[in-house]
Amino acid sequence: MKKYLLTFYMSLAMFNSFSQIEIVNLWDKEIPNSQETTEVEKIEKTDITRISLVKIPTLEIYLPSKKSATGKAVIICPGGGYGVLSYDWEGTDVAKWFNSKGIAAFVLKSRLPLSKSIIVSHEAPLQDAQRAIRWVRHNAETYQVNPDQIGVIGFSAGGHLAATLGVRYDKSNNFKEQALDTISARPDFTVLVYPVVTMMDDYTHKGSQNSLLGKNASDALKKEYSMELHVTENTPPTFMVHSGNDKAVPVENSLQLYKALNDKGVKVEMHIYPHGGHGYGLAIDKRHLQTWTDRLYDWLESL
Repeated sequence: MKKYLLTFYMSLAMFNSFSQIEIVNLWDKEIPNSQETTEVEKIEKTDITRISLVKIPTLEIYLPSKKSATGKAVIICPGGGYGVLSYDWEGTDVAKWFNSKGIAAFVLKSRLPLSKSIIVSHEAPLQDAQRAIRWVRHNAETYQVNPDQIGVIGFSAGGHLAATLGVRYDKSNNFKEQALDTISARPDFTVLVYPVVTMMDDYTHKGSQNSLLGKNASDALKKEYSMELHVTENTPPTFMVHSGNDKAVPVENSLQLYKALNDKGVKVEMHIYPHGGHGYGLAIDKRHLQTWTDRLYDWLESL
C-alpha cells in the first residue's frame, strides 16, 4: 500500500511539473515609465477572463512538444479596448492553437494606459511590446525558437498594439537601456484580427482612442498612433482578418492599412468575411468564419 501511494504521489508531482505554465516578468529591474500607486491588478472571471490595472507586465509561455516545434514563435496581444485584456479568449486559447501547429506562443500581459501607475499613458503598451519581442529573441535558444521567425498577433485593440509594433518597432527608448533593449524589436510577421488601426475620428474605435490617447487628444497625437499613416517598405509581412459587418471597429481600419501596405510593396494578405461582427476570437462553431485560422496557417507556411 505504501509503495502504491508513493508511486501515486510521484506521478502526481511529475504531472504537475509538466503541466505548469511559465510566466516571466518582462522587466527584471525597474519598469520604465511607471510610478508607485495603491492600484491592485484586477482579474475578473465571467464568460472570459478579463484583466485590468496591470502594473507588472508579463509573458505567459506556451510551448509545443520539442518533436513538434517548428522554430516559429508569436507574441499574442489580447484585445479589450485598451481598458482590459481579454486574456483567455484572445490570449491563452490562441496560444494553445499555435502550439497545435508547432509554434511557440507568448501571451503578453501589457500595461494598460488607464492605470495611474503609468507616467505617460500612451507610451507604455508599445514599450512592453518592444520589450516582449526582444526578450523572446534574447531567449530564443532556450525555447527552441528561431530568432528570425518571431511574429506578433493582436486582436481588436491588441491588433492596434501589434500593428504599432509592426510599424514603429524601431521607436527609440527614452529610458535607461539594458543590453536586451538594444536587440531588434521588428517582428518577422504581423497578424491582425479585427484590428483597431486608425486613431483618426472617421473610423477609429472611440473606446480604444479615449483609453490610449485621452478624450481630448490632439490631432498630432491621433496621427502619431494611426498606423496606416506610418507604413514603410520595412514593415513586416502582414495578415489581416476582419468582418464586413463589424459595428465596433469598422472594416475600413483594415482596408486603409491594406492599401498602405500594398502601396509600399509589403507582402500582405487580407480576408474579409461578410458576417461575424466583432470579438469572435478563434470563431469556434462559427461555420465558415472559423476557417480564418486555416487561412492563417497556410499564410504562415508560405513565408
